[in-house]
Amino acid sequence: PETEALIVEQLESLKLRYTGSPSTALKLALDKAATKTLLQQEGIRTPTFQLLDKATLSDFKLNFPCIVKPNAEDASHSLNVKSVVYDYDSLKKMVSEISEMYGEKALVEEYIDGREFNITIMGNNIPTTLPISEICFSLPEDTPKILSYEAKWDTESVYYKGTTPRCPADVDTDTGRAVTKTGRKAYTVTGCSGYARIDMRMDEHGNMYVLEVNPNPDISPDAGAAIQAAASGMSYNDFIQNIMQLAMERDFGY
Repeated sequence: PETEALIVEQLESLKLRYTGSPSTALKLALDKAATKTLLQQEGIRTPTFQLLDKATLSDFKLNFPCIVKPNAEDASHSLNVKSVVYDYDSLKKMVSEISEMYGEKALVEEYIDGREFNITIMGNNIPTTLPISEICFSLPEDTPKILSYEAKWDTESVYYKGTTPRCPADVDTDTGRAVTKTGRKAYTVTGCSGYARIDMRMDEHGNMYVLEVNPNPDISPDAGAAIQAAASGMSYNDFIQNIMQLAMERDFGY
């Protein structure tokens, strides 16, 4: 995933226009812990977290259940049914597995068992929002409600069949405003431009937590961003043309 930021850096060094976010935003988003720290500093809720490996497990101070994942991967790599842990032994096993596999500390977050939303933001200086999507979970009772690797890529898996996006989401006015406001603010403070998708969860008290900021998300015709664009009344061609137009209008500072 780091290749994307490097390519954009090259385009910037050549003073060429490009679609989507600058290299700074792409690099930031690839470091989930750094992104979450910035969100916290800007007053945006995100699940409480720690970076841990085998050597630092004794520093663990979060509340179970937790979710364990790589800090610098995308596309839900290594997210599976074992990623949500409920006790120290399971935590130790998953932290060891992730840190050894990726050669860096694992990201451990307090798990929020609530409704999951995502929203695509488009724009340069004035971000606008597309219709909200909700991930509707219909999984076996003992299966954690997460958008795992299988949910995205294995069409025969329980996760793929049991995680269905709904767009527009069925939300009340307050929830819709919270998703939109949180998404716009996260987009702005992380330096996104052009288009990005913000993933979030709502806890039992109605508080919205940003899970991830995804600059330059998948925009293929069956991806979430394109589905949200269609729900807004845009054709797929119009959606792509709007992304290109935003790149033409943007002040790159060259």
